[in-house]
Amino acid sequence: MDTRDKYALIGAGPMGLAMAKVLQEQGIAFDGFELHSDVGGLWDIDAPRSTMYESAHLISSKTMTEFADYRMKEEVAEYPSHREMAQYFRDFAEHFELRAHYQFNTEVVQVSPLGDSGDGWRVITRQDGQQKEAIYAGVLIANGTLSEPNMPHFPGQFDGDLIHASRYRHPEQFAGKRVLIVGAGNSGCDIAVDAVHHGASCDISMRRGYYFVPKYVFGKPADTMGGAIKLPMWLKRPIDSLILKWFVGDPQKYGFPKPDYKLYESHPVVNSLVLYHAGHGDISIRGDIAEMSGHTVTFKDGSATDYDMILAATGYKLHYPFIDNTLLNWRGDAPHLYLNAFHPARDDLFVLGMVEATGLGWQGRHEQAELVARYISGLRKGHKVAQKLQQEKAASYDRATGGMDYLNLPRMAYYVDKATYRGAVMGWIKSLQAGQG
Repeated sequence: MDTRDKYALIGAGPMGLAMAKVLQEQGIAFDGFELHSDVGGLWDIDAPRSTMYESAHLISSKTMTEFADYRMKEEVAEYPSHREMAQYFRDFAEHFELRAHYQFNTEVVQVSPLGDSGDGWRVITRQDGQQKEAIYAGVLIANGTLSEPNMPHFPGQFDGDLIHASRYRHPEQFAGKRVLIVGAGNSGCDIAVDAVHHGASCDISMRRGYYFVPKYVFGKPADTMGGAIKLPMWLKRPIDSLILKWFVGDPQKYGFPKPDYKLYESHPVVNSLVLYHAGHGDISIRGDIAEMSGHTVTFKDGSATDYDMILAATGYKLHYPFIDNTLLNWRGDAPHLYLNAFHPARDDLFVLGMVEATGLGWQGRHEQAELVARYISGLRKGHKVAQKLQQEKAASYDRATGGMDYLNLPRMAYYVDKATYRGAVMGWIKSLQAGQG
């Protein structure tokens, strides 16, 4: 089969499926490659590199997360479980007839350019132990952002079980154990609640404070309560802070440290239960770890406690093992790409889904995919808007933060302001539609 006019699409998770859908709509030929036997990415707990756990649910509501042109079923919970999400993506692939474009149980081993932009890419894959090589017009990377554990170094030696959250699957792993969760992000707080119910005890070690957001406000999912009025950040932040005080109270009274940053400068924790259990004394809040010895963990405040298991809920690192990092224009902890997707110099290499924002949802990522597809199509047809976008991405640009001063953390390295990001993406889409119409 001749693949020189096709794109190679890596991944059949939700971002890969969104990209496949719009490529199909734009008439751009492609071959998809997926390591697992079906679609769904990390949301399929049985996938080889899934980091899902049995109690995992969306932290955003289904109406704020779903694709605009493929709604979740009425019977799906307001905060769907990972199994409901996996089925949703399987149904999505079926509805838009996407599976036929994919080679499943296939690992992408290496992608490398044959020369300058437009000269093609060599793509090496492995299936059933057999390695294959083909030349493609370009590469679309959509292998996800949450599969490579960010495991910190802990001083000393711990003689109990020490695992990363990526290895956590079911609460029975905590049975009868004294558990220390390191990190209090969304996954850390979810898993801590599991440990409360199944372990002998549960503590959380926190390096910094977090802002906690309830899942429900006035009986409705909190993320649906924003309304149509878009407030500037200088006004939105104090109003939302006041609302959080009404519905959450003061987490510091339970021992949680006070955040040393402003609301929205880091991703909030959307969890109502961790505060409930902290208020009931089921969870103890500890500081940063100083050292470990045997089963004893000493904290920087001088206190010490014995544990049987330490689970590091310390997040994930961006990981593209099949491509040389120098080709991705890395800057710090993430590739520096125009609108988090476009390489400044190449028009045949794109990274999809390397974007996070409060409330972005799958529709915001679908828009990113649509922009990429329309750009590829526009360049092929010589449209001026596509050429203008080509020039803009080749010039100096900043991440679409909307002026927000996000924390300097690996997980925030590709964080954007939702309104700023979607405004820019939709602006280009509309211009490309008008220019190609």
